[in-house]
Amino acid sequence: METKIPQNPNSVDAKALAQQTIFSILFTVSLTHLINDMLQAVVPAVYPILKDEFHLTFAQVGLITLTYQLTASLLQPFVGLYTDRNPRPYSLVVGMGFTLIGLVAVSFASSFIHVLLAVSLIGIGSSIFHPESSRVAHLASGGKKGLAQSIFQLGGNAGSALGPLLAAIIVVPYGQFNIIWFSLVAIVGMMVLSVVSKWYKAHLVNRAAKKAHFSDEIVSKFSKKKVIFSLFILLVLVFSKYFYMASMTSYYTFYLMGKFHLSIQQSQIYLFAFLAAVAAGTLFGGPLGDRFGRKYIIWISILGVAPFTLLLPYVGLFWTGVLSVIIGLILSSAFSAILVYATELVPGKVGMIAGLFFGLAFGMGGLGSALLGKLADQTSIEYVYKVCAFLPLIGIITGFLPNIERKK
Repeated sequence: METKIPQNPNSVDAKALAQQTIFSILFTVSLTHLINDMLQAVVPAVYPILKDEFHLTFAQVGLITLTYQLTASLLQPFVGLYTDRNPRPYSLVVGMGFTLIGLVAVSFASSFIHVLLAVSLIGIGSSIFHPESSRVAHLASGGKKGLAQSIFQLGGNAGSALGPLLAAIIVVPYGQFNIIWFSLVAIVGMMVLSVVSKWYKAHLVNRAAKKAHFSDEIVSKFSKKKVIFSLFILLVLVFSKYFYMASMTSYYTFYLMGKFHLSIQQSQIYLFAFLAAVAAGTLFGGPLGDRFGRKYIIWISILGVAPFTLLLPYVGLFWTGVLSVIIGLILSSAFSAILVYATELVPGKVGMIAGLFFGLAFGMGGLGSALLGKLADQTSIEYVYKVCAFLPLIGIITGFLPNIERKK
């Protein structure tokens, strides 16, 4: 695969070749993101099985998510900070290896503690994978950072949608041990990531040899205080988004089973529809941010979903399905815009920013799952959705963010 920087940037052939190389890497790393997040989504998808097998409370179900999300979230910023200074291309393969071991461990788990240990390994795999793969997408963006991040995120969200569907087909009818079949997919992921790692390594060698610099990086025009304040606003927005997402990914099936008396497999189909909408919505956030400004996409995505979340707890099954799809489409467009906005706010720190925001996303998802599980035990799943419906209103604070896009 060609990785050389063309000597004549005005050459049509060279430019076409570079563009072909960029998109081949973007879609390949998006595929590995699909595999990674699909494997991670298997565990929440089999929560009903684990709950029955080990006689768990909702709070214990939330603790499983919290354990996984904390191991993912706490490590990611440090992994990103380290690899900003010392890139490790083959760490991508290592990360998928941890996920492989974790999946095998879940399939053999014989107690609640064993499940917690197993999902922590999957979390470590995620913490290694996301910062470096996000950097690969950034390097292959060709300046279209919003589009590149959306393509990358599309793979992850598509994988999150496929995980529950495949779990409903492969695991739910036959039991916990059948999770082990997903380890074959992890092995395929390691093979594909080895190809991405080779491109990444060659890119670094070529860049070092030519002493190349990123011509599309921008220097922040804001004071350190303003940058920190803006990052705080973004982190609060990520909190609101992923706290609400936790209610859907961890408890949507229980909500449907409890309120509408659906079977596990029927509820998984509704969860798949929601997650598929999340995957589709992701594709639009980045390119729209490139064109119209990321601040406005963030605003529309988070605050704009509030009317639908407020309606969701009060409608029947049909409209529950419709509203969940609308919520998934709108809410999912925010993260790509948030992440690219943050990398432009703090240029040159792609790994650290990606690790921080992916880590916070996982951490908020885990914390939200644990707290919402406790709330569900004390009240009801339906009450949880009535409370979470107000979270998107936090999106109003987007107005405090500065406009940082450069003039076209």
